[in-house]
Amino acid sequence: MPLRDDVSTGLRLARSLWRSRITRRRLARIAPTMSRPAPGTVQIAVYFADAEVNLYQIRQWYGPLADLATTWPVTIISRSPAAALTLFDESPVPVVYARQVADLEQVIADQDLRVVLYVNQNSRNFQMMRYSRMWHVFINHGESDKMYMTTNQFKAYDYSLVAGQAALDRLRRKLWDYDLEKRAIPIGRPQTDHLEGVPPFPADDRVVVLYAPTWEGDRAAASYGSIVSHGLAAVRALVATGRHRVIYRPHPRSGVVDADYKAANDEIMRMLTAENLRDPSAHHVVDTGAELGWQLRVADVAITDISAMVYDRLATGRPIIVTRPVHDDALVDLDGFLGDADWLDAAEATSVVDVVTRVLVSTESQERLQSWVRHHFGDTTAGAATQRFRTAIEHLMGEWETHAALHPATSDDAGDHALSDLPVANTITPADDDDETIIRRV
Repeated sequence: MPLRDDVSTGLRLARSLWRSRITRRRLARIAPTMSRPAPGTVQIAVYFADAEVNLYQIRQWYGPLADLATTWPVTIISRSPAAALTLFDESPVPVVYARQVADLEQVIADQDLRVVLYVNQNSRNFQMMRYSRMWHVFINHGESDKMYMTTNQFKAYDYSLVAGQAALDRLRRKLWDYDLEKRAIPIGRPQTDHLEGVPPFPADDRVVVLYAPTWEGDRAAASYGSIVSHGLAAVRALVATGRHRVIYRPHPRSGVVDADYKAANDEIMRMLTAENLRDPSAHHVVDTGAELGWQLRVADVAITDISAMVYDRLATGRPIIVTRPVHDDALVDLDGFLGDADWLDAAEATSVVDVVTRVLVSTESQERLQSWVRHHFGDTTAGAATQRFRTAIEHLMGEWETHAALHPATSDDAGDHALSDLPVANTITPADDDDETIIRRV
């Protein structure tokens, strides 16, 4: 058995390395043909050092970024070959591929960057954050009560754009000596103003249920995934009624750690596909696409795990059910919305239809929901959050002007951009879906 496992691991590694080489060769052909922003035209960049599998973290910002770019040109800086290829195809704003630090140096030399936005806490963010004379701003890829939302890494950024009062309260409880009033700026959830896309089914009398579980997690404290514990039974029960339509949207990383989790994920997809063949009017959806918008908008009820998806849905003000983790060590912060949410226990999964019906008809449940919507996101009137995002960026641009005047550029500032000051390894670090990460993941 160990020998067989070693052979299997070796084959997976070889295939991954081969795909990585093909990706880089394809990018080498395509990148020179992609138009780059003219020198000196870009003052705002989004830095994305992560792999293709985590593109969902930046995709949800496409709408707000496109809107922002109507006033200030915006560019995405991608460090990963596969991610860059996809971004070239779908990003609404220009993309610059900078695999090595030398490439990053060239981007900085070419442009007048004043605000750099970060959607995650990738360790390679620090290769960008070493540069001064620009604001480094964490905008995150969602709002949630995960432990990720109160990491001490917030302190590494000059500013953070957060959703609302709940985020401020959360950070105030967890972070020591952090100047919230200055460094954390509430903007609501601008992504909710850009929920685009057309549902792939007709409007009818079926109750539409979005089931959007997270992945299984890589440690006990983050074991929020419900596909095995809740998902199989719940989807089976919903499909059986003939009155419900399921939109199944699993996390892109579902099953990367746990084979049983992957098997359960595959079984749900097979179940929905088979039911559509049996009853073409069912129109169940297996949703693994990049676009997230219409799903949140059209679902009558959403069932999701503890993840940013809870708050993506909460921002719409529509009914939501949260699965209760079965792992004893999973960290659950009950001080906020989760302490007042409508929960689905694993033991209730087979009775999920009753839970869905109760949440839809309960006035008390709706009143609680609306109270938390205001607490987390403030004004959710259409367009309000997008305007708050724009106002925050305008404030940061003004602050840049103020501090640039206080600290005139000198010849010493060239040291900020000196490639020779970096350790040699940092000049050749491959992107996260290149060979190094492939070896680490296998």
